Amino acid sequence: MRKLVVQEWLSVDGFAADENGSTDFLGPSEDHLESDQEMLANMKFFDLILLGANTYSMFVEFWPTEQARNEIMAEWINETPKTVCSNSLKNISWGKWDNATQQKGDAIEAIKKLKQQKGKEMILWGSLSLARSLLDADVVDEIRIGNVPIILGKGIRLFGESDQIKLQTTERKTYDNGITQINYTRK
Repeated sequence: MRKLVVQEWLSVDGFAADENGSTDFLGPSEDHLESDQEMLANMKFFDLILLGANTYSMFVEFWPTEQARNEIMAEWINETPKTVCSNSLKNISWGKWDNATQQKGDAIEAIKKLKQQKGKEMILWGSLSLARSLLDADVVDEIRIGNVPIILGKGIRLFGESDQIKLQTTERKTYDNGITQINYTRK
């Protein structure tokens, strides 16, 4: 059975985006060279990227044309198959790559089926609504949180007010830029 990993960036006070939905609090990509290298080293374990509609829209505008600083990361992201869970998007494409498909209907059931298939792990980046739904449905095997050393005060949370999920820390690492990466599994 394939494993589903959800990876998110959060402020110290638990926000995945500011009140306008922006992730500018992450800072410039140049500040993330060390954590990007670690992420890239872990890419060999994944063979499917899962995205919701909003994250897909952001990613498809950037990654298919990115080559400068992120050449190796862009190559991996562009060449790896992607499943976009969305009932609202009309067309799904990924630049010159023909490896993005759209999953309409019940995303949770579709991802449960994907987990039953042979293959490496699957990773979900961003896509807060989808991540919340998958967490609520107990479909997520691992949560990787990059805690950014900033307090936003308000914004959009990954976890809701009523969510209670008992976790076990499996790995913790602090990078030179102050970001702490903490990996969890459910208890």
